[in-house]
Amino acid sequence: MQNNLLQKVYSPKFFQEKGHQLINELTAHLDDKLNEKSEKAIHWNGPEEELKFWKDFLKNGDENDLFKTITERTTYVHHPKYIGHQVSPAAPITALTGMISSLLNNGMAVYEMGMSPSAIERVVTDIICEKIGWDSEARGFLTSGGTLANLTALLAARKAILKDDIWNDGLQKSIGIMVSEEAHYCVDRAARIMGLGEKGIIKIPCTESFQMDTSVLEEIYRKATVDGITIFAIVGSAPSTATGIFDDLEAIGEFAQNHSLWFHVDGAHGGAGIFSQKYKHTLKGIGGADSVVIDGHKMMMLPTITTALLLKNGVYANATFRQKADYLLTESDHEDWYNSGKRTFECTKTMMSIHWFAMLKLYGEEVFDAYVTQLYDRGAEFGGMIENHPSFLVAVKPMANIVCFRYTQPGFSQTQLNDLNAKIRQNLLEEGEFYIVQTKLRGWHYLRVTVMNPFTTKHHFQKLLDKIVIMAQQLIGKETITY
Repeated sequence: MQNNLLQKVYSPKFFQEKGHQLINELTAHLDDKLNEKSEKAIHWNGPEEELKFWKDFLKNGDENDLFKTITERTTYVHHPKYIGHQVSPAAPITALTGMISSLLNNGMAVYEMGMSPSAIERVVTDIICEKIGWDSEARGFLTSGGTLANLTALLAARKAILKDDIWNDGLQKSIGIMVSEEAHYCVDRAARIMGLGEKGIIKIPCTESFQMDTSVLEEIYRKATVDGITIFAIVGSAPSTATGIFDDLEAIGEFAQNHSLWFHVDGAHGGAGIFSQKYKHTLKGIGGADSVVIDGHKMMMLPTITTALLLKNGVYANATFRQKADYLLTESDHEDWYNSGKRTFECTKTMMSIHWFAMLKLYGEEVFDAYVTQLYDRGAEFGGMIENHPSFLVAVKPMANIVCFRYTQPGFSQTQLNDLNAKIRQNLLEEGEFYIVQTKLRGWHYLRVTVMNPFTTKHHFQKLLDKIVIMAQQLIGKETITY
């Protein structure tokens, strides 16, 4: 019985049948969502309701409906009205490279467990390093997400800048990093994991436009030094996740150089702009960075979770994690870039490099230019529509495809407007035609749109704004706003 079951699990014929079924269902899903045959971008269910459904499905659901049911009960990132989180509608070809990765299951900790994906990873990261503007000494590797990549970059910075052997001896003094108050929370999290504590995370205030205020860097650095904190790195946002605003990388890089600090750029979202002829100016100064993070699953049409960590000096790619695993890794007298386990947290990772490589091989670098440029153009277009609409205020003029805005009502207090915009967003979520998110900026509640689908148009933006106006007036009419 057990042997028969395992034969079914590994049956090529069973795989082929299910594979054809799934390809057909996903093709129908793409056609339905991209062409808006389905009106909604999300079918909202509360967590408890969804949990109850899947508990029941495990016992009573039809196994032939498994794939289709999962697909139906998800957020439709390929729908043009999905303008929420910073997750791209993956290029369909990457579903096939994902299938290769899942089936072949090459772990990639050591070269013999991932020969082709390891070599492919080197090709891909060398191309990205060159686009940043670095020379042949630069190196990079792929890892599972921006959070892990930012942590690894800061560990490399600590190893490179500080003389202390923290890896073996632990922290013996107070150390810190400088980072914008609008930086992604994962930088804060990374610093705490590293033992810096709250006092070691030196927050730099922002200007009115939510950009790091570089005019106060010297003053804050001196104060931290007087307080006994050794600063070893400064982080620039490209852009801030909440607002989509890029820090002045040139000014930050100059400051870092003057004080012999490691300059790290969190370009998880906007780093892909290096491929855009029109918008690469947003990253002016990125070539002066010591390390850069770019998420492929944000602005390069790749599936989650696929991130590149690039280092200007390739020596630090292998220096961060100096430890022995004799049964796997051996000391070498040359650069063994092909042993991934020496450079990343993961001793095992997916064959994510083949996603990038397939896009480059089939469509060329131009596809990333087209994607970034299209989405940034749409962000500017939507920002302009809001600026010219009497019922809305934009938080800041968009620099990318992230737009923060709020509905306004004459005579309403900040508390009332916050309550109103929060209710608008919840109603949009439950109705499901559009999927947008929300954020808090300086005490104000904003609706937040990230244009991730290249097929989202001005028509969709107008329909969203019209819907919000009607929704707001209905909420006000029902006196649901706190007075």
